[in-house]
Amino acid sequence: MKVLITGVAGFIGSTLAKKLLDRSFIIIGIDNINDYYSVHLKKDRLSLLNSENFKFYKADLENTEAMRNIFESEKPDVVINLAAQAGVRYSLENPHAYIDSNIVGFMNILEACRHNKVKHLIYASSSSVYGANTSLPFSVHDNIDHPLSLYAATKKANELMAHTYSSLYNIPTTGLRFFTVYGPWGRPDMALFMFTKNIIEGKPIDVFNNGEMMRDFTFVDDIVESISRLIEKPAKSNPEWLGKKPDPGTSYAPYKIYNIGNNSPVRLMDFIEAIEEKTGKKAIKNFMPLQAGDVPATYANVEDLYNEIDFQPETNIKDGVGKFVDWYVDYYGVKL
Repeated sequence: MKVLITGVAGFIGSTLAKKLLDRSFIIIGIDNINDYYSVHLKKDRLSLLNSENFKFYKADLENTEAMRNIFESEKPDVVINLAAQAGVRYSLENPHAYIDSNIVGFMNILEACRHNKVKHLIYASSSSVYGANTSLPFSVHDNIDHPLSLYAATKKANELMAHTYSSLYNIPTTGLRFFTVYGPWGRPDMALFMFTKNIIEGKPIDVFNNGEMMRDFTFVDDIVESISRLIEKPAKSNPEWLGKKPDPGTSYAPYKIYNIGNNSPVRLMDFIEAIEEKTGKKAIKNFMPLQAGDVPATYANVEDLYNEIDFQPETNIKDGVGKFVDWYVDYYGVKL
């Protein structure tokens, strides 16, 4: 099977590509290697994908002609769209980047899937789409009409756009709402990376909402295992779907949404404590108020995911944080 992965130099994309290459899939990778964070880190991730079954294209999703040419040349069976402008807080600073990558870029992916008879489109959404919803755990059958950031709004837009193409063109689309993904090769702008770096270097860390935060931290290996199992389970229409009582998580069209989370929210202070325990160093905490666009708690209901693939994320924080710190120390050559 030939699988095209966008964002293949990214954290999740590179980890997924490595796993699928190990399972003898043919992988077509696309990434623009932008400088939102370390280009060196992205290139090092790509170096792990050295295989005769891997082919890489450097391109922007919003480049319509490039996307058309790649799809027409490669004819992938399955597309996994992980490329996006990420980050809730950065969307307050540079909103146009989110429209270009997450809306225009995704439009190009949908059109390319339509015209090249792609059998299954899997795409990254986000737990941020739940926005002002405080009904925990978050369910894919909940309403998500109140996003709190432009990033979240673009991810909800992706889900709506995918549904339109599933309905109009019968393209099976599967949206994945990731919950706070962490692990080795993670992004430098994410909490675990920044906390670990500063704790090791004896610098303060910013602790938002005065530490009164809970996150459903999900280890990257659990994320990619879930995606790999979903590849051969394209979305199907729900025969019980009713327009009088519409279910947001399924459809009359071949469209499905899944949460991928650990189903076990962790207090931010416990997360920091796990880093302290692993590094043997105490954090210098700079307590801050809740930031615009952030939510106090996330918690995934993963019942639909488990029922479909007989798997749900379960790596605990101590083990997951430990694996990240081990990678960080080795990759950057630091001493504890």
